[in-house]
Amino acid sequence: MISFETKYRVCYGDTDQMGVMYYGNYPRLYEIGRTDLIRSFWKSYRQVEEEGIILPVRSMHANYYKPAYYDELITIKTTIKDIPQVKFKIISQIYNESGELINEGEVVLGFMDKATGKPRRAPDDFVAVLRKYIS
Repeated sequence: MISFETKYRVCYGDTDQMGVMYYGNYPRLYEIGRTDLIRSFWKSYRQVEEEGIILPVRSMHANYYKPAYYDELITIKTTIKDIPQVKFKIISQIYNESGELINEGEVVLGFMDKATGKPRRAPDDFVAVLRKYIS
């Protein structure tokens, strides 16, 4: 398993009139976390796309436990537990400033050839790096 934590401060534009983060913003937090995670052990999304690989979302699921509030510094913990082949699952857990789990999400991404639009296997170097962390 490999994990990475990203800090994010809830800004005014993320919230409704009650100062609560709008539920539709959580998938954006998942994306922020996963781009930081992948950059931390492999390379940036920009580099991946320049190499002709795109990573479209195939599915997403979210559980909302407690709200995040305006100006709160939250932690996005992003985890990959399995070695991917063509698709892979990323788990996101979001914690409030008190360390309470407030949201959990699961996103499944697929590797796709940018030129053909067809699914492809995970790049060998991506898999090799993950093997160091996942047995």
